[in-house]
Amino acid sequence: MPGNAGPDGLGFAKTGFRELLASDVAAQDLRIGANFAGDRAAAVSRALAEARRTIATMPANYITFPNSDARVFTAAPATPARPGRELTLDGEVLRAFGTLTVPGHVWRTLQRLGVWVEPVLVGEWSRLMRAYGERMGRPVGSGEAEAALAWLDPIRDTQLARIVAQRLLDQGRQVTCVWTGAWIGSGPGTLDIDHCLPWSAWPCGDLWNLLPATPRVNQHLKRDRLPSAAALAGARTSIMAWWSDAWLSDPALQGRFEREAAAALPVPASASFEDIFAGLEWRRLRLRQDQQVQEWQGVRGDL
Repeated sequence: MPGNAGPDGLGFAKTGFRELLASDVAAQDLRIGANFAGDRAAAVSRALAEARRTIATMPANYITFPNSDARVFTAAPATPARPGRELTLDGEVLRAFGTLTVPGHVWRTLQRLGVWVEPVLVGEWSRLMRAYGERMGRPVGSGEAEAALAWLDPIRDTQLARIVAQRLLDQGRQVTCVWTGAWIGSGPGTLDIDHCLPWSAWPCGDLWNLLPATPRVNQHLKRDRLPSAAALAGARTSIMAWWSDAWLSDPALQGRFEREAAAALPVPASASFEDIFAGLEWRRLRLRQDQQVQEWQGVRGDL
């Protein structure tokens, strides 16, 4: 912005932000469950503190309801303890930087109308950046601002779940299709990894959402449909057994599983498998209500 501090006009960019730009921290690395060490941990912590300060003093302070001085958002910044040589982005760490309260009706509206809200925001920011560029004598080319604002699509990756399933099979352990109970062999073409909540409706590659299935069920029966309440309830025991066998056996994967579940599902602190499954049922219902995703009634419904 013209007049802001620094040669590039990025008034919000302080030490932590510039350290992130200069380091090897990619945007995809800044996700729930990510772990940083050494100088990278310090840079991420400083950047989070700067972002917290900017949010509290600028948008949360100045955004008000129409024809009112009442603020839309309530910011409660906090100062976390000095970070050590390691930093893991989980709920506890992020909450230590403070909280931002969003009114329920605003949150629900953004969820349901996001497909229209997002392009409006991108268009407005692009227009603003082009105007700033003209005032600073640094024209922003056509499409340049839009490209900088493009959302990074999640990568559809089921490799880790495949590796874990194959490791269990190599140990002589039994791996079954969560939807049918059929045994899965160790030969090629016998194992698929299914996204319980379909990727096409909710692109989530969290460990709790990756389930073993036979290729027939995953590719030809369930496909991109949402399991019905009955189908999900019928697979409850199989899903929880897979979670236990696949993720509890490895402390590193167990921690990631729990952090991802806490970030994506409405579960309490120190959630049990029962809590996580209840959160999965709640998320399934929200997808059904908000997006009207076609339901899959289970294997019997395809007979």
